[in-house]
Amino acid sequence: MKSYFVTGTDTGVGKTEITAALASCLKKRGIDVGVMKPIASGMPQKTGFKSPDVSLLHDYSGVTDSEEMINPVFLPLPASPYDVTKILNLSVDMPLIFQKFRKLAKMHQMLLVEGIGGIMTPITKNFFVADMIKAMGLETIIVSRATLGTLNHTIMTFKMCQQYDISVKGIIVNYYDENGTPAERNAPATLYELTGKPILGIVPFVKDYQNHGVMADVLEKVIDWKVLIS
Repeated sequence: MKSYFVTGTDTGVGKTEITAALASCLKKRGIDVGVMKPIASGMPQKTGFKSPDVSLLHDYSGVTDSEEMINPVFLPLPASPYDVTKILNLSVDMPLIFQKFRKLAKMHQMLLVEGIGGIMTPITKNFFVADMIKAMGLETIIVSRATLGTLNHTIMTFKMCQQYDISVKGIIVNYYDENGTPAERNAPATLYELTGKPILGIVPFVKDYQNHGVMADVLEKVIDWKVLIS
């Protein structure tokens, strides 16, 4: 069964919530799905997992894997990994990340790996999220927004995947507003036209996204599961 790397067109596009809810839905289908966020950055939470994103992935998926397995590298500053390593004089242990990735991939039928930022977010000066995806050998799901500017951001992400020879499974359009502008409403159709990649789902804005039951219920109805699992 295929595993996927979930990337976003930029920060704040909702890829954590989408990844977590996908895991919840796949689990309901009887699939042993694991989750991973190789690198997380931000101010650490006072209780529980250091990263709220990792907590969300863990809670939605119901996995029993440890924090160190799901998130081998946590950087305690809300910035790109490269910036954090420069500011705090730290390093990113890529061999550790790949070690945990390979182990998780063997432990589960399917693994959903969520990136940090967009596909060209720098991990080091000469190593980007795209390089990590390429090294993992995973097919990619692009999470996009249905807002003005999404065509530019999504097409650039898609083109970089092509440049790195990363296979794209499809696009999930998040935060869709059926009462939005004509350009926003037409974004999914235009993205399909310009990329030729299937729109795996059109997800409306979900206010209570931290409630995994709510978000998972939404994705159950809007994701093309036949295409995703094939």
